[in-house]
Amino acid sequence: MATGSRSAGRVRLQDVADRAGVSMKTVSNVVHDYDHVSPQMRERVQAAILELGYKPNLTARRLATGKTGMIALALPEMDQPYFAEIARHIGEEAGRRGYRIIVEQTLNDVEAERAVIRDREEGLVDGVIFHPARIDTLEIARLRPGTPLVLLGEAARPLTTDHVMIDNTRAARDAVEMLLRENRTRIAFLALVRGDITESTHLRLVGYQEALLAAGLPLDPQLVLQSDGFSIDDGVRAISAAIEAGIRFDAVLCRDDIFAMAVLRAMADAGRSVPGDVSVVGWDDTAFARFSTPAVSSVSPDKTALASVALDLLEDRMGGYDGTGRHRLVPYSLVERDTTIPSALQR
Repeated sequence: MATGSRSAGRVRLQDVADRAGVSMKTVSNVVHDYDHVSPQMRERVQAAILELGYKPNLTARRLATGKTGMIALALPEMDQPYFAEIARHIGEEAGRRGYRIIVEQTLNDVEAERAVIRDREEGLVDGVIFHPARIDTLEIARLRPGTPLVLLGEAARPLTTDHVMIDNTRAARDAVEMLLRENRTRIAFLALVRGDITESTHLRLVGYQEALLAAGLPLDPQLVLQSDGFSIDDGVRAISAAIEAGIRFDAVLCRDDIFAMAVLRAMADAGRSVPGDVSVVGWDDTAFARFSTPAVSSVSPDKTALASVALDLLEDRMGGYDGTGRHRLVPYSLVERDTTIPSALQR
């Protein structure tokens, strides 16, 4: 068959088989990346696919296999640096495994989150990776989603659903202990956000308190700063209000890197140096932390591991695993940069 003989229509699986001189079954095995195709046969089929410009018919594949090759990723806010980076890592890992990703924002809306659990994507995707913010553990358990589901974050951990996170409490303790080694004794926490419904702030605050108590330091409620929102401006107002109120602090543990940016701005406005007068630790190790001036020390979740573990669990579910929920902790590290005193120089 001449190369251009089907230029006016869609290239079929049979066309690829004819060009490669193999059966349609062999072409299908290559398209679906089955292992039992020899390297020579795979190369021949792939050359024919490239030459003819064959594109698999996803509708036909879904009818034949019950699979779409698509995964939904539902996140609260794509304009937040952490969620944007998580989306990139999951998208890259999914691509390596042969999946395409549909990304959806829930915008912290509980009805949008319920729609994710109620299988809004049923029939469109093979599985869902979901970072809830408002919907709680019991509601997810009661809704019993039919599409395979893996949860991220700290908000909900049903016994029936797989879940991936870092140990936020332990990470906060490690961050405070690092500041204590600098002989910082007035460590503030930024911030408790009014109306905050996330579990992450609570877990990080628990770790902050545990580290101070273990060091024999008193818990000073004045050092737990409150903010009206999650923006840099909100954080600047919270820190500036503490300074104006005469609250003394020599370090700040921030619930995220956005608030760390706020501390840098407020310290500059107040004529205080970082880390000379005040050490700062952020959270999430986003581009904000890596490229700010000064660069911010930050709690760094292993985003690569998070993506890999989430997809491992999801593939198990999509393959038929129907057991109890598996709750996995992925590693984290403390990345020391310019906003804390290097270990060799600590007082």
